[in-house]
Amino acid sequence: MATAAQGRTPILEMRGVSKRFGAVQALTDVGFDVCGGEVVALVGDNGAGKSTLIKVIAGIYPSDGGKVRWQGREVTINSPNDSRGLGIATVYQDLALCDNLDVVANLFLGREQATPGGPLGVIDEVSMETRAVSVLRRLSVKIPSVRIPIASLSGGQRQSVAVARSVLWDNKVVLLDEPTAALGVAQTKEVLELVKRLREEGHGVVLISHNLADVFEVADRITVLRLGRLVGTYEASKVSREKLVALMTGAVPGIAEHEDPTASAVAATASEALPPVEPSGPEGTGP
Repeated sequence: MATAAQGRTPILEMRGVSKRFGAVQALTDVGFDVCGGEVVALVGDNGAGKSTLIKVIAGIYPSDGGKVRWQGREVTINSPNDSRGLGIATVYQDLALCDNLDVVANLFLGREQATPGGPLGVIDEVSMETRAVSVLRRLSVKIPSVRIPIASLSGGQRQSVAVARSVLWDNKVVLLDEPTAALGVAQTKEVLELVKRLREEGHGVVLISHNLADVFEVADRITVLRLGRLVGTYEASKVSREKLVALMTGAVPGIAEHEDPTASAVAATASEALPPVEPSGPEGTGP
């Protein structure tokens, strides 16, 4: 299994993480890690546990078991404040941007800077704009103006603003949930270039995506989940797309499943429970 690079301490490391919702076991003994300066893709079919794992890292769902280490020391993440306090930023699919506000206001939403004066201070628009321009230029984000409303930007530009906000406060790990979903080809390229720049700046990037072309373009390692269990973590340069699909669907067992026979048994039982797919017409093209 491809673990953190030799001699490097992961920024974020999780071992034996489990999460249950009533009778549903969403995560079972999952391990995951990400180092600075790398992109780790988290892939799996619907219901694999990807979003649950991300929300555990983000502090939305406290885990039921397992250990979390941050830069080598054991920590507890019970709330979003705990996650943000460590230096973890999450960019969800809905981006959480306010369409009626401009770029600067969105970047500093909830963290506005004020001039000296305590309760009598006013929002320091100049310093906020200066810092906004600096971070957007550093990430090579191209937008017409930082004073343009978010509603006037393209999907790729909105995604870029959301990512820029995540690194504005010196976060070390950035979680990206389907950042290229519903984007066109040109906008997708912009976002993937932004992901690469985050890696170059030393951030640990966790990418959730169903688009394997995007995954192979930017990921250094790929972690596969299936039915809430870890299938394995693989070097992106050493695994084929066909093998990855087989791992995601359970057609072949993963490295972690060889280590844990019960995981293979669960996957096999789930596969056997699926009804066979029959063609609806003589050639499978229709009635």
